Amino acid sequence: MISFVQNMLGDHFLLIAGRLFLALVLSGLIGFERELKNHSAGFRTHILVGIASCLMMILSLYGFEHYIDRYDNIRFDPARIPSYVISGIGFLGAGTIMVYGGTIRGLTTAASIWAVAGLGLVVGAGMYGIAILTTLFILLSLIFLNNFEKLFRKGRSSIIVEITVQRDLQVNEVLAVLERYDVSIKKVEVVQIENDLRNIFIKIEKDNQLNRLTIFEELSKIEQVRSIMERT
Repeated sequence: MISFVQNMLGDHFLLIAGRLFLALVLSGLIGFERELKNHSAGFRTHILVGIASCLMMILSLYGFEHYIDRYDNIRFDPARIPSYVISGIGFLGAGTIMVYGGTIRGLTTAASIWAVAGLGLVVGAGMYGIAILTTLFILLSLIFLNNFEKLFRKGRSSIIVEITVQRDLQVNEVLAVLERYDVSIKKVEVVQIENDLRNIFIKIEKDNQLNRLTIFEELSKIEQVRSIMERT
């Protein structure tokens, strides 16, 4: 019975389990930071990416030992599977990137997913020190550089424009008007309020040189626009 269990678990079970756990912890730390900021890919997504990448690296290192020992003509290339992981993770990162007119959101989260995939591969290869150090660097970049960035934006206030429109109006039509006036769009949110109406909330950077009344008048010319309201 004991020998059967040992055969099932394999010779490297404890080593592999430890690497998977470390990948879970390190990727979870980065995912937790993204979760706190309400990003589309948070705690669970980063953990899954980190563990899966670690698993692929472990498969590359230990999954074919039996065949290599048994057949002399088999060539071992441990970098082949990881290379596909690195290139293939792009589809998941692309899913977190959203484009609202001239504003792009989610690039940092996409980059963190790609970085977590790299962390999983490094942990799977047994490079623990490098993995921990890289995790610290990533967390420092995500947390402290974000606050440092806010120092340069200090004094730049924002306003929210609430536009009530008919349901058949495309949001891009509204954003196109704002882009013609070089308005800096920070956030766009669409909320359904009735069967044939919805509210579009657009967060824009306040600019004293910008004539908002002219923009609102231009927006009001759109047939499906019912009302426009500015909120601070």
